[in-house]
Amino acid sequence: MSKYGRRGFVRASGTAAALATFGSFIGRATAQGAPLDNVRLITGFPPGGTSDTLCRRIAEGIKGTSYTKAAIVENKPGAGGQIAVQLMKGAATDGSVLLQTPASMLMIYPHIYKKLAYDAFTDVTAVTLACTFDFGFCVGPAVPDNVKTVAEFLAWCKANPDKANYGSPAAGSVPHFIGVLLGQAGGIELKHVPYRGSAPAVQDLVAGQIQAVSAPVGEFTQQANAGKIRFLGVSGATRSRFAPNVPTFAEQGYKDLVFSEWFGFFAPGGTPAPVVLRANGALRAALARPDVIEGLAVMGLEAKSSTPQELASLLKSSYDRWGPIVKKIGFTADS
Repeated sequence: MSKYGRRGFVRASGTAAALATFGSFIGRATAQGAPLDNVRLITGFPPGGTSDTLCRRIAEGIKGTSYTKAAIVENKPGAGGQIAVQLMKGAATDGSVLLQTPASMLMIYPHIYKKLAYDAFTDVTAVTLACTFDFGFCVGPAVPDNVKTVAEFLAWCKANPDKANYGSPAAGSVPHFIGVLLGQAGGIELKHVPYRGSAPAVQDLVAGQIQAVSAPVGEFTQQANAGKIRFLGVSGATRSRFAPNVPTFAEQGYKDLVFSEWFGFFAPGGTPAPVVLRANGALRAALARPDVIEGLAVMGLEAKSSTPQELASLLKSSYDRWGPIVKKIGFTADS
């Protein structure tokens, strides 16, 4: 077992045990103490995308509560979301700094970076799951209108290898690897173009600057509904309720391409259990608000919260699943 698998799991398990001890006191922990003056919600992606939208919905949900008087979103894009995670190292452990991140930065990056600037298990402390979502694969005006399925796209790429390109929100992310796996299934190498988040990738897709984009389903729905781009497939085990007419990859014969992801909220490593529980209570209350649920649904996100220990366990299982997949793909941050 790797250092993350053994050491990280032991620490995560210890944290989970400590949190479980306080589990029956969540309500009291949430109300304990005066509200914080301000809470910073850190995201590693630019404004306009799903990660940013989630943070802004939650900021609205927690400000003016017993948890905090105010809440602001800080966008720290760069290095595929790593910069935001790095900010957790040395941050205050009083609940005033919370990271919101897609799972990729914690479950995949440790497998692809030889010298990652943070420890995915000890530099962050699980607070709560925020939402789950599926991925879509879309093409735009740079691809002929008669290309309507994944198989047709791969065939077109074989016939036009100089145009066999696709973008994703970040190198080493799940959407990046979905494109790699689709290409492998079709016997062609798709050239990957990493972006700093999904929003600029979709903008280039609509403008015909790139042939295809792999990203969360919600990033595409507005432009797809307007007829500016078109879905070729989605990654979930079943069709997405946000794109019900789009077949899954599995339906199209790609049985192993079943992937969903999650966003989670994390506190800095070493945050005391009572502080974690107080943050957990505030965030879960915000995630249960109808306006937040509906607002996230607009972006193709299914609001879903958890206990801290449930998120810690989910991170561990996600990390374990992706190790063999990354090894099979053969991708490293230096490749």
